[in-house]
Parts: sequence; C-alpha cells; structure tokens
Amino acid sequence: MTDMNPGFFGRIGIAFGAFFGILGNAAFAGRVQRLREAPDAPDFAAETPKPAAAPVEAAPAPSALKEASPIAALQLLGLLQRDARFIDFVEEDIANYNDADIGAAARLVHDGCRAVLREHFSIKPVRTEAEGSRITLQEGFDAAAVRLTGNVVGKPPFSGSISHRGWKVEDTRLPKLAPSHDASIVAPAEVEL
Repeated sequence: MTDMNPGFFGRIGIAFGAFFGILGNAAFAGRVQRLREAPDAPDFAAETPKPAAAPVEAAPAPSALKEASPIAALQLLGLLQRDARFIDFVEEDIANYNDADIGAAARLVHDGCRAVLREHFSIKPVRTEAEGSRITLQEGFDAAAVRLTGNVVGKPPFSGSISHRGWKVEDTRLPKLAPSHDASIVAPAEVEL
C-alpha cells in the first residue's frame, strides 16, 4: 500500500508525474480537474455502492475534443531532463537518502527546471493581485482562467480571496525538430568509451 500522506520530496515526484500525465493524457487531466473541483470529496475507496439512478434523458453530445500531440510534451520532458536531470531525480528511489542530500538535489533540479521554463516560455500570472487579496468576480468572468472553489452557490457577482494567482503562457519558444527526430527518446543512453 502506498503512503497516503507522502513527505515533501515524495510530493515533488508526484507533482512532476501528474504534470506530465496531464500534458500527455486528456482523460487523466479530466480526472485531476474533477478531483481539484471537489477536494473535500470522500475517498473513492471508502464509498459504498449506490443504486443506479433512473435513466435520464441524454444530453446533446459534447463538441469533439482536440487530441493534443504528445510531441511537444515529449520535447519539454527532454529539455527538463537535459537541463535539470528531471527524470533522473523523479525516477530515483530516495528512501535511503537523508533530507539534506535530497534538498541539495532538489535545488539543482529546481534551478534547471526554472531555466528551461524561462528559456522556452513566457509565463505570467492570470491574476495580478497578491494571493490573499479579496476580489469580486462579476457576471461574465472567464471561467477558464478563474476556478471557483469552496462554497460556490448562486450566480455572480462572487466575492472571495485569491488562493492562487494562476499561470498563463503568453509565448512558447520550443526548438524546431528535424523530421527524423524521435521525440520519444527524451534522454539517450550514454556509453563511456
């Protein structure tokens, strides 16, 4: 059984794994989004089966979803491995290392990841107000850019505190790939002669 309350460095690995899982798998991204929208929902394993609900009239089919190409996600993963040794860090079993060693490694990985993000993306906060600031969202606010959490009832305007300013990418500068490039090789094996 896995630890349901992992430590800080265990959570780093989970966060990076979830990040790339979300980039590369739309179904997984949807499950994470549903979980984030109901963080206080009971653990699914603890739920008792409920009787099936009466059939409901079928809703109109949702619009077709775009399937994301995994090439850009693989390219980013390769850049994070090249400059931050990201995969090496996440795949390493850190159970036998002390916190000081893990912290030193995490600092190097953090610096490399930050350098990759700054080199290849222009990232800005979605909201410019400081976290903890009280704001009011008027009717018509961009629900894709602002997620409401907590006790969400009624209609706008909504007043609340910013718990996270959010991030948006304003520009992406990934390198161009040669047609023969295999993006699934995010880090080639190394053979010392």
